[in-house]
Amino acid sequence: MAVGHYQTSFSAVNGIRVASANAGIGSDDSPDLVLFELCPGSTSVGVFTQSHFSAAPVQVARAHLIEGPARYLLVNSGNANAATGAQGLRDARACCQAVAVQGKVKPQQVLPFSTGVIGEALPTEPIMNALPDMFAGLHEDHWLDAARGIMTTDTRPKIASRQLKLCGQLVTLTGIAKGAGMIQPNMATMLSFIATDAQISEPLLQEMLSSSVTSSFNRITVDSDTSTNDACMLIASGQAGDLLDDCQQELADFQDALTDLMLELAQGLVRDGEGATKFVTVHVEQGESEQQCLAIAFSIANSPLIKTALFASDANWGRIVMAIGKTDVQLDVESLDIYINDLCLMRSGTKAIEYEEADGANAMALDDIVIRVVLNCGACSETVWTSDLSLDYVKINAEYRT
Repeated sequence: MAVGHYQTSFSAVNGIRVASANAGIGSDDSPDLVLFELCPGSTSVGVFTQSHFSAAPVQVARAHLIEGPARYLLVNSGNANAATGAQGLRDARACCQAVAVQGKVKPQQVLPFSTGVIGEALPTEPIMNALPDMFAGLHEDHWLDAARGIMTTDTRPKIASRQLKLCGQLVTLTGIAKGAGMIQPNMATMLSFIATDAQISEPLLQEMLSSSVTSSFNRITVDSDTSTNDACMLIASGQAGDLLDDCQQELADFQDALTDLMLELAQGLVRDGEGATKFVTVHVEQGESEQQCLAIAFSIANSPLIKTALFASDANWGRIVMAIGKTDVQLDVESLDIYINDLCLMRSGTKAIEYEEADGANAMALDDIVIRVVLNCGACSETVWTSDLSLDYVKINAEYRT
């Protein structure tokens, strides 16, 4: 189940070729292996999970990024290769070696990524057996197949593109993402791969990625859980004109386009959250600080009591009060207002005089809901996106390994 529409159209990125295949890693005949080929001279940057149990591919990818520019990304679904110890590291490196042989590059120029069940050994043989056909199938137009190939409990692919003119040159950005459960930001809880044909230096590209992650992937939550395998990669092939580093307005325009694309992908993850029937925006405004606003927003977005009420279309605003009240921030509750969409539930710390239960039920019955908290104590605001907690969420996760 998912909320709202989704798109499958995209624009190819010059200098980036993609292939996908069913290697037999998962339990069905869906694609479960993806290969990205980056043209020589491409720049790659990434952000990764903050989990203490960071998966073997995360550890290897981090190390390889330090050693130099990447030429290939190898992504498998169906197996996380996490909590697998030294053997997991050997398996991730063996896959890099196999790609390097096929691509005639150094193993350090290959970055591995995995997603799926934690604690099981990675089946390397089917991955290696699939590589020759994948190299033969590399093409600029295979992004949508790749979006499907990285899915796990996702019900639909997440893909987005942007195009803009920079210094008279048409620049393209295209990205894909996966993630439906185990979603709460601690970097960017999911896998995402974004590419552009712009030419931007590595330090600046890293800065831009980190900035866009902060306002997109790090503002979503489905279930408050952070994966062992989180990774978000940004690649610049440099095929669309000159270096942009000294072009301030063009860089600002590129940053806006990147953030907008990543926000679309991030919201797509929430709309396809496991068992989701509601897409919920939690907006906290007029706060004293970013930290105060975020603490309240995430407390609301992660509350099982609120999320189950959302599923039931029950305007039990007392649960919102509870979630705000338990946060470890300073509050003047007598100044606080709460809204669902445009309906005021609480004004100045007590139930709004005009509020009627029937109006609350009508507001909660919508697929897209905005919970707005007005603190009336400052100029800061923050927004977080989440979903409801349904019976299907419980069923999906109860049966994940059965």
